[in-house]
Amino acid sequence: MAYQLHYWPDIQGRGEFVRLALEAAGAPYVDVARGSKDQGQGVAAMVRAMQEPAQQHPPFAPPFLIDGKVVIGQTAAILLYLGPRLGLVGKSEAKQLWTHQLQLTLADAVAEVHDTHHPLATHLHYEDQTAAAITRAKAFREQRIPKFFAWFESVLTRNPAGAGHLVGARLSYADLSLFQLVEGLGYAFPKASRRALRRAPLVARLHAGVAQHRRVAAYLASPRRIAFNEDGIFRRYPELDG
Repeated sequence: MAYQLHYWPDIQGRGEFVRLALEAAGAPYVDVARGSKDQGQGVAAMVRAMQEPAQQHPPFAPPFLIDGKVVIGQTAAILLYLGPRLGLVGKSEAKQLWTHQLQLTLADAVAEVHDTHHPLATHLHYEDQTAAAITRAKAFREQRIPKFFAWFESVLTRNPAGAGHLVGARLSYADLSLFQLVEGLGYAFPKASRRALRRAPLVARLHAGVAQHRRVAAYLASPRRIAFNEDGIFRRYPELDG
């Protein structure tokens, strides 16, 4: 049975971290909100699934995953569930917890990216908070991007199995998510990202390696990969890149 991924159809957003894991593993899945109404899919079907009164574990917001009777919300929780099933995490409890911790740190970084263009309130347009966004983005560029990259660089350096992956000697969902973070920052903050990556060569190498993974490369070149745009988490506003 195919996994059902529920996320907004026109943005990469937080759902992209799940898509990358499913694509890298070659797992069968349905991207429900991107499907047609005639097939019982689309945004309306996603909203119905989210608001189903009989659902005892309702997700707060997309993304969420349905696997039979199991419903999981929150990107990190979805990947915690999928990791062992897709072969994208080590078998030991220690490796699974460490991979989950890495994913939670990546989630922190993603939240900070969002807050660079919406520092005051999510319901306000960017144009209503541009001055605050410029101030927030400056601190993010100068302090937070280098700090996150430096920490992941140290994780790669300390991996007993080698610096090619964050955990162990094989691709994990944390590798895929770090790839997506670097991709997104390269779109939203191209100048700041280039500067930070010069000081994090192992992060840059991991990013390049994931892009060359057979299934990931095929996905990136396919229409299934939604282009970055100014409705998602990673948005390119030149004034925020300094």
